Amino acid sequence: MNEDIKKAYKNEEFINSPDARTIRILCEYYEPRRRFYEQKIFNTVVFFGSARILPPEVASEQLEQRRAELNKNPADEGLKKALTDAELKVEMARYYGDARELARRMTEWSMTRPKGKRRIIVCTGGGPGIMQAANRGAADVDGGKSVGLGISLPHEEKLNPYVSPELGFEFHYFFMRKYWFSYLAKALVVFPGGFGTLDEMAEINTLRQTKKITKALPTVLYGTDYWSKVLDVQAMAEAGTISPHDTELMYRCDTIDAAFDYLTTELERLEEE
Repeated sequence: MNEDIKKAYKNEEFINSPDARTIRILCEYYEPRRRFYEQKIFNTVVFFGSARILPPEVASEQLEQRRAELNKNPADEGLKKALTDAELKVEMARYYGDARELARRMTEWSMTRPKGKRRIIVCTGGGPGIMQAANRGAADVDGGKSVGLGISLPHEEKLNPYVSPELGFEFHYFFMRKYWFSYLAKALVVFPGGFGTLDEMAEINTLRQTKKITKALPTVLYGTDYWSKVLDVQAMAEAGTISPHDTELMYRCDTIDAAFDYLTTELERLEEE
């Protein structure tokens, strides 16, 4: 047999070609499916939020650096702007801390539930920022695991170090990644974020609104100061572009206690129904 001849499924040039796109799509369905089954991951609480929000300790360190630089050159307008930016990053960093603590509490709650109750695992997009915070919070619990559904992007970091290694994934196709976000989700927490966060939240709410997702899906919109500026759902209802009851798809709150109580109460209630 001519050893230069390759089997089709071992031919990398073919597998990476447009002709094999459907095969690659199926791989991003079946390979995660097999791993989730092996790891007994059937229920998740998904954390969405900005990849750009820094850990509080990093934001504080950067602020001190900007202050020191400005003290040496007090008339430098560029340094003044950098100081303002650093102060904003410190303010936003509280969301990192809140996401970490909420994920820790949800993981601890899940792991201490009575036998026979569902275990609900923290799931994120696997990147930095709020995603890292949630994976880190799960890892703060002894034996805590979390999922990271990463995506290959030109200038994006790899999976953050707090994702459980056996539950780390790297997707090429956004829509397959979104499928696994929504398919396993039993609850969502949406922290302040940018276009990606808005896209993920809007798509899942559209699926709920149109009954493509029929399961109850408790959703927390965390950070009312931020979201009241970015997303005026009531204005859409008043304009008739969404139904009045669509404004109830998300529960808005500002504290870890409120988010935790809402999520656990709803998840326990739904499990009893």
